[in-house]
Amino acid sequence: MKLLQLASTVFAATMAMAQTFDNPVIYEDLADLEVIRVGDTYYYTVSTMYYSPGAPVLKSYDLINWEFIGHSVPELTFGEKYYLNSTERAYVGGIWASSLQYRESNGLFYWYGCIDFSKTYIFTASDPAGEWQSHPPLDECFYDLGVLVETMIRCTSHMESTISASLRCLLMAYNLSDKRFYHINGNYYIWVTKPGDEQHVLEADNPWGPYTNNTILERMASPIPDSGVPHQGGIIDTPAGDWFYMGFIDAYPTGRIPVLAPLSWDEEGWPHIVTDEAGGWGKTYPLPVTTDKTVNPVGEVLDSFDGSKLGPEWEWNHNPDNTAWELGTDGLTLHTATVTYDLYSARNTLTHRILGPKSSGTFRLNLANMADGDITAVSILRDEWAYIGLQKEGDSLKLFAVHDILAPESTGWQTTSNGTVVATAEIDLTTIATGAGDIWLKATADVTPSFWVAENTNAAQFSYSTDGETFTQLGDSWHLHNRWQYFMAFRFAVQNFATKSLGGSVLVKEFSLNSVE
Repeated sequence: MKLLQLASTVFAATMAMAQTFDNPVIYEDLADLEVIRVGDTYYYTVSTMYYSPGAPVLKSYDLINWEFIGHSVPELTFGEKYYLNSTERAYVGGIWASSLQYRESNGLFYWYGCIDFSKTYIFTASDPAGEWQSHPPLDECFYDLGVLVETMIRCTSHMESTISASLRCLLMAYNLSDKRFYHINGNYYIWVTKPGDEQHVLEADNPWGPYTNNTILERMASPIPDSGVPHQGGIIDTPAGDWFYMGFIDAYPTGRIPVLAPLSWDEEGWPHIVTDEAGGWGKTYPLPVTTDKTVNPVGEVLDSFDGSKLGPEWEWNHNPDNTAWELGTDGLTLHTATVTYDLYSARNTLTHRILGPKSSGTFRLNLANMADGDITAVSILRDEWAYIGLQKEGDSLKLFAVHDILAPESTGWQTTSNGTVVATAEIDLTTIATGAGDIWLKATADVTPSFWVAENTNAAQFSYSTDGETFTQLGDSWHLHNRWQYFMAFRFAVQNFATKSLGGSVLVKEFSLNSVE
């Protein structure tokens, strides 16, 4: 795999020279976060619900520039519905509000998460960028859990004693959730959220309490126009002893995106957010850390799929059929894995987050091995879905755009419409059908936050090219709604599915993610 992130690297270098950063830290959908520090390295875990692999891990040395390095949950082994090979589906289920911790005594990273209000799953790894191992789940749901790993003390050469802390708090009167647990300067803190608009901290001198509650923020102004109140997330220190709070804002249709602010501490041991002059979460702050260490930060990407595995920024819609795709020197081959007209039930849809506030995702495809009836498409998906695609009809191809594939909340996210063909391209596709030429399919999305806008105007466009240079839009713009109830944001995707029988395939040669003015 070849990843070119020149624009992001230049951006990171520019920020280092400026000695300040702007919120949001990452302009992508990366919600329910927890950030930990191990030495001089920060790690960030994310909710992914039904996307597989799950719970991506990002790495940073400065809390600003972040790189995807792996996933804590390599496969969603939570039931048949996570495989899309039955009548059940897992939309709006799966991984959320999990916890990532590091245990110094054994050098292991731990991921914990309650799945479907049933069991709490545990995965560990010695290297968060490497292989994660599953462990027997706990037969109880520790919902939106916070975990504190205390110091291990060696008592003798023959005996070890572990000092640990655990606490389960029932805070129904305040409707507080999304816990994070800390031991700082001899005091214990539980960082909790009143969903959507308040952040609280509970403090005690021992892990079992009693705890005193203090409000950290209440309806604080966001640094991004038309987005929600910063909340959830957690606090983190730097090697120099400075403290920061990283939360996220509801910024649909972008999704839930991370924001960072410094913390100060008063004489009584309470943390406070350093606000802007108006008392809101600041747009610009000084850099948290100065370091020469760098990462390949999230941003513009060119991926030629020529490595031994997919990059960690890629995730499938539900678990894939791993017998129906492979990587090679020419790119990614997607064999058909499902016979259907329902994209919500089609296996092996490969997705990538949309870069805000506006970006395009372009896939270069070779269609030489498509079978009769197959459809390959580049789409924007959520609880509403649209795509530009080609269908094989005998020896020829048809290029068309489909809008309004729907799986609304009112039906429990069941498909109610397979969409409507809104445009067909009248062009000669003979060389594309034979594989003598490639075709480029592009989706462009304006996901500028409009969370509080009653009738938002965010839209997407689909276009095609036969030379990779000149693109022609197909169909009118497609509206991107700003509702939060589906939680996961719109994504770019590529898929290849059959409508008659399995056996065909397409070659994905390249993907480019580019910011758009």
